[in-house]
Amino acid sequence: MGNSKLIFIVDDDSFINMLVVKKFTAGGYNVEAFESGEECLKSLNKNPDLIILDYLFVSKEEKVMNGMEVFDRIRAARPNIPVIMLSGQEDGEVVLELARKGIVDYIIKDNSLLENLDVAIRELFQS
Repeated sequence: MGNSKLIFIVDDDSFINMLVVKKFTAGGYNVEAFESGEECLKSLNKNPDLIILDYLFVSKEEKVMNGMEVFDRIRAARPNIPVIMLSGQEDGEVVLELARKGIVDYIIKDNSLLENLDVAIRELFQS
């Protein structure tokens, strides 16, 4: 297989986590799912080859970091890990800010999510 790259998927939607884990594990990747940015940050020592990060996290119990805050912490700790941001919103300002900060790609959560993610990941790992 030789394709044992480690991908983190970080989304508070367990259904999206399951879809991504299923699709990319079947594609030969090692995929670990996290339901919060805080969980992901605790595992950065595993040095993933890619982090797929949700933009918006909602928690009823406690205040949680949003994707931008998590991204800033990832950048500070491991500046070389590429990050693809997922979001349900199409706010151009947010996309621009993320692009300036250095995300690899921004993918809208819609019916083409897995296909768009697949293309972005293949492009990233081919470079």
